Amino acid sequence: MIDKSKVLVVGGTGYLGKRIVKASLAGGHVTYILHRPEIGIDVEKVQTLLSFKAGGAHLVEASLNDHRSLVEAVKKVDVVVSAISGVHLRSHHILLQLKLVQAIKDAGNIKRFLPSEFGMDPSRMAHALEPGNETFVQKMIVRKAIEDAGIPFTYVSANCFAGYLVGGLCQMGRITPSRESVLLLGDGNVPAIFVDEDDIAAYTIKMIDDPRTLNKTIYIRPPENILSQRQVIGLWEKLIKKELHKTSISAEDFLASKKDLDYAQQAGLGHFYHIFYEGCLTNFDIGDGGEEASKLYPEINYVRIEEYLKRYL
Repeated sequence: MIDKSKVLVVGGTGYLGKRIVKASLAGGHVTYILHRPEIGIDVEKVQTLLSFKAGGAHLVEASLNDHRSLVEAVKKVDVVVSAISGVHLRSHHILLQLKLVQAIKDAGNIKRFLPSEFGMDPSRMAHALEPGNETFVQKMIVRKAIEDAGIPFTYVSANCFAGYLVGGLCQMGRITPSRESVLLLGDGNVPAIFVDEDDIAAYTIKMIDDPRTLNKTIYIRPPENILSQRQVIGLWEKLIKKELHKTSISAEDFLASKKDLDYAQQAGLGHFYHIFYEGCLTNFDIGDGGEEASKLYPEINYVRIEEYLKRYL
């Protein structure tokens, strides 16, 4: 039996990071969480760290701005998983991972690095609209640094986080579903892919010791969660036993609305456009360079979107 890797989670108090920590502990991995001195007086993050410590995780203090401490933290583990935020509406620190890449290179002991990706595959988004393209450009810079350093990797493309997209019925600026009306993006028939955040974490931890995922991009595409906006809306209407009033916005009008938004909202609008008008999550085959997570790990009983929507009743 193969020993389970020791795991270091960077960004372990964040939206996805805390779920990855829980999944790692649940999977029986010795789990370390990078505790940055820069956390200051963020009481909520400290309390999260302490709760993980009580649950068996190890806290290791290191700073992304202190190379020596970062190398020492990396030397304690076999696998590093980064969940540093790359969402403009929260915080955007993708390029901080270049310091982590250098530390992993210098430590020389890491069997696998999973950088913070978890959304659209950046290698397929060279055409992305500004300013949202910044996310993909920066993730590709990190990928190049990883590969130039010869670090073993797995890239995780998790598509749409259910919490951001499903609750609001795929509308920008909403995270809870209306019982009255909904705005369709175009005709609402473009398929997208939605994944519960806890399932993303569960799949991610499954990958870290799997030779089938080494040096590949793994796409999380649960087949029953490949749905159009209209299908998501239909599931909600079924649950509330009521049809919503629907209006529609064309691609041209949707893009024109960008001029009235701030930088973070403009970035988000571009991502919505690519997903719900262009179909960027489903308009390609995975091919030989990748694998699909739900096929690799059929034992994970992923959350279906109808079940996810029941939380809002």
